[in-house]
Amino acid sequence: MSRSPLVIAIDGAAGSGKSTLARGLAGALGMPYVNTGLMYRALAASARRANASVDDEGALLDLARGLRFHLRAGEPPELEVEGYDTAELTSPEVESTVSAVARHPVVRRWMCDRQRALGRSGAVVEGRDIATVVFPNADVKLFLRADPEERAARRADERMRSADDAGDAIQARDARDDRTTPLEPAPGAIVIDTGKLGIAETLREALRIVEERTAPR
Repeated sequence: MSRSPLVIAIDGAAGSGKSTLARGLAGALGMPYVNTGLMYRALAASARRANASVDDEGALLDLARGLRFHLRAGEPPELEVEGYDTAELTSPEVESTVSAVARHPVVRRWMCDRQRALGRSGAVVEGRDIATVVFPNADVKLFLRADPEERAARRADERMRSADDAGDAIQARDARDDRTTPLEPAPGAIVIDTGKLGIAETLREALRIVEERTAPR
């Protein structure tokens, strides 16, 4: 009997190492990589371009429907939002509003449908509610954890900011995100403390878990 496409769901707070691990896993396993956070960042950027209120759920849904998501060719194939580059999507302005646009239930339901479509043929999918909402039946569920200082240090390196600025941004982002999607491991998820492991060690541990969870029984 043929096996259904493999879905690996990775959840965790901002700066916990989701993107690094998800991209590494996807490359190692020859699977597409879907960073769902980019979808909400693109919506925040679109709202800024259109001068739309982050409180206007209807306007945000219309803007979301105008976004074009696809998997860019590469190793691994990776989510890309047409018309938006990394510099804009990771800017402090977008960072400060992404939680506000993502809090609307109608917007989240629409995004959830797109995320499922992107992962339908198998993918490594990362975000904040992937294993709890988007793919609750994922073959492998990972939950990444790291202390705030470690997460702030990573964000400082990624965004070329001071550690203090990154720490303040992480705390503010946590508070905003928690109001929409309280962060808890999904049932059956395996927790990895990325603060205690390097990038290569984290990838090795995740690959071990994937092999264990997908081995024939």
